[in-house]
Amino acid sequence: MENFPKIGEALPEVMIANGDKKYSYYLSDLVKKGRIKKVMPKIYTSNLNESEEVIVRRNLFLILGRLFPEAVVSHRSAIEMKPTASGDFFLTYKYTKKITLPGLIIHLLEGQSGQPEDTPFVNGLFIACPERAFLENLQTAYQKKDGGKCLPQSVIEERLEKVIRINGETAINALRDKAKVLSERLGMTDEYARLDKLIGALLSTRDANILTSPLATARVFGEPYDPQRYELFQNLFTVLNDDVFPSYPENSPTTLAYRNFAFFESYFSNYIEGTEFTIDDAKQIIETNLPLPARNEDSHDMLGTFAIVSDRREMSIVPNTTDELIELLQARHKKLLSARPEKHPGLFKMQNNRAGNSLFVDYELVKGTLKKGFDFYRALRSPFAKAVFMLFMVSEIHPFDDGNGRVSRIMMNAELTHANETKIIIPTVFRTDYLDALRKFTRQSDPTALIRAMSRVHRFSAQLQTENFETLQLQLERANAFSDSEDKILRF
Repeated sequence: MENFPKIGEALPEVMIANGDKKYSYYLSDLVKKGRIKKVMPKIYTSNLNESEEVIVRRNLFLILGRLFPEAVVSHRSAIEMKPTASGDFFLTYKYTKKITLPGLIIHLLEGQSGQPEDTPFVNGLFIACPERAFLENLQTAYQKKDGGKCLPQSVIEERLEKVIRINGETAINALRDKAKVLSERLGMTDEYARLDKLIGALLSTRDANILTSPLATARVFGEPYDPQRYELFQNLFTVLNDDVFPSYPENSPTTLAYRNFAFFESYFSNYIEGTEFTIDDAKQIIETNLPLPARNEDSHDMLGTFAIVSDRREMSIVPNTTDELIELLQARHKKLLSARPEKHPGLFKMQNNRAGNSLFVDYELVKGTLKKGFDFYRALRSPFAKAVFMLFMVSEIHPFDDGNGRVSRIMMNAELTHANETKIIIPTVFRTDYLDALRKFTRQSDPTALIRAMSRVHRFSAQLQTENFETLQLQLERANAFSDSEDKILRF
């Protein structure tokens, strides 16, 4: 019997008649008093403000568990765990029937009840285990435009590919073994045969021509990539391609001016990574081409960065193919970290890396993800757009054990030098804004803060007078460029 809320107690948002006469009278009395309203037969709500569609969606599983006890959330609903765009939701139950709820159509499909492998859920519902869900979604079924009970094969392929990508071949083989046992019990041996072929194709032990997903096909041909990063690249490309950015002709036309700019470019790029020197110490390192005795490794980081960014010929080279992109990245990284053999200069990472809570692209997906990103980079026309895209792509993939931030900024400025545009300095005072913009894009898929930040420092960099070192240093000091205080702002 339902426990009735006492007078003065808050009522549940959804109340469902259960056949008990006293509870039915109680609900009727609440309706008369205007405290609840009837949504549909057996279902009431105390929420008198929001629409019935909103209330039902929010309490969907509570309602389904009460109306259809021991039903199994199945087919595409077991994978998506939400209604389709057209409001369809699928349950395996005792019989086949369509039930209409406000804004939703519940499809009851006759089939076997919850199995030991299925997951107990809200109010007696079950969720089909992954093996059962894959089998159900591989049933031969007419696919409605607004979404039938089965997901497209390409989606199933990508789900299977994700299992391999994250947990390896052992996990996908274990899934296949469990699915075989379950298929015999559920009478779904034909569906298992399809699943077995898809997994075999993904593992390159079966014909790959049956695959329909680009992601799955990429794995078979040895170029698996990170689909989440691919979406970020597509998002960034769309925004960059849709905008117009100002052009800032190079402000360092002479060799001396280019080297002066490169000094501070190197200085600030290393400072971002925590390699801090006084200006005098940094000048001594560059002018003598010798490390400070007490700071050998940090000095080499400064020398390696400067050696690349001060070389106009090197910085004029941009990739025309994916192979050239990979060669450039590895060559510049090798030169950058040549004095740090423990960082594997010139070699892509061989284990995964992270920064705080940020896990970067899996080491096995680095090359494939770079190649997918290159397709977007190549289609951009604006030098600034290409520079920002290259910056984010390399930073987000993090292809090396160390030095990724510096390499990403080198690749960015090479795009600008190639186009005879002013390179970008990211001063210490702007470090937090720059890193926050990168993180915001990664976490929220919003590139506007990153584009705005880079546009600002590009405009700032274009105003620098680079022909005289002391004049340039003074200009940077007046702009608060060297400040590491968060209450300071970049002035220009």
